[in-house]
Amino acid sequence: MRIGILTGGGDAPGTNAVIRAVTKSLILRDHAQVIGIEDGYMGLVERRVRPLDQRAVSGVVAIGGTLLGSTNRTSPLDCNGRDLRDDVVAYARELGLAGIIAIGGDGTMAIAEALHRHGLPTVGVPKTIDNDIEGVERSFGFDTAVARATEAIDRIQTTGESLRRVMLVETMGRHAGWIALEAAVASGANVILLPEIGYDLDAIVQVCRTREAQERFTVICVAEGAKPRDGQATVRARVEGAPEPERLGGIAESLARQLQPLLHSETRAVVLGHVQRGGPPTATDRVLATQYGCAAAALVRDGAWGRMVTLQDGRIGHAPLESIAGRRRLVPADHSLLRTARDIGVSLGRASDAASVLA
Repeated sequence: MRIGILTGGGDAPGTNAVIRAVTKSLILRDHAQVIGIEDGYMGLVERRVRPLDQRAVSGVVAIGGTLLGSTNRTSPLDCNGRDLRDDVVAYARELGLAGIIAIGGDGTMAIAEALHRHGLPTVGVPKTIDNDIEGVERSFGFDTAVARATEAIDRIQTTGESLRRVMLVETMGRHAGWIALEAAVASGANVILLPEIGYDLDAIVQVCRTREAQERFTVICVAEGAKPRDGQATVRARVEGAPEPERLGGIAESLARQLQPLLHSETRAVVLGHVQRGGPPTATDRVLATQYGCAAAALVRDGAWGRMVTLQDGRIGHAPLESIAGRRRLVPADHSLLRTARDIGVSLGRASDAASVLA
């Protein structure tokens, strides 16, 4: 048996641990050959692959990024206006692949599902630091991102307190605010702004003014996709040809400028950016990624193609790719961590909780 493996979309700490687990499990238990496909689906389009053996994946569990490379710029479904599904399926058959394991986020899973229907058997492994894949309550890379963001906010708070400043910290999170939510609660931030909850500027101003009278600082943790009530997310750039051409970001700087004339304190904005997704994964992510990789290998072993590894109620399982593709797991309005934040006086940027004070 010969199996291909690729990583698509953005990098996430723990991806190499998945590749390692898949490769070792398939070789040791099934005596399979594993073929690494370089740079995601681009490797299938450009016919760039290499064999993986146990030596190739030795020692990679602690290394961030992906040893196979990745991209979110190439889709066989629409490559410069061309549908290349027939070509990539033919190339996979030429390689003698029984199927592929695709590691990625919602975009990668959407392509995987389409290729599976087109004749390329596929198993999916969820990968995103944003923790926003349907059917997966905890994706690998998320714990690392939260840990990095929490440490950064801890450091930013001390300088803000020293100089009596309002510090705005922008985390990743285009559509889902899981990183901002968990990092903010973990670090004791005073305001949390999420893509799922439109904010009121007046409510944020009220929190900052209240804290100016009683404290030396205010920390606002804001996801890059956060937006005002009835407003739009802040777009910093456009990348033509990408699946999602709009690159969000700049909301922290924008808010800092809006708040400055309304407050006595100075405002400062910090964008954490790719610091959250780079570097070695936490122990939690290494373990979870290894479990996901072994679960994917088991699906291949059982011939359960067209499915993605899932995690629900603490149990690893699997679900049809068609039930996952194109769907996102957002922070629900009744999530327990939102209630926890409110209970300890954290504002979510709305008028109803503008009276939040010390946290």
